Amino acid sequence: MKNVKVLGPGCKRCEATEEMVRKEAAKQGVEVAIEKVSDYAAIAGYGILSTPGIVIDGKVVHAGGLPKPDDLAKWLSA
Repeated sequence: MKNVKVLGPGCKRCEATEEMVRKEAAKQGVEVAIEKVSDYAAIAGYGILSTPGIVIDGKVVHAGGLPKPDDLAKWLSA
């Protein structure tokens, strides 16, 4: 199971990013535990200045804007 954190204040882009992660994980048959992190101090702790951010298994893989579907597929399959 992959532990995925979606970092952001809960804006539309953050919600869209979470949905993209869920859909790609289902498409690949990968189990994911998604946690939404909206606390600014926690987000800053990951070194992210622009949201949404994605952290997979403790590693920051994306920050700022919507992720590209191809990138998301690679991150979840790694």
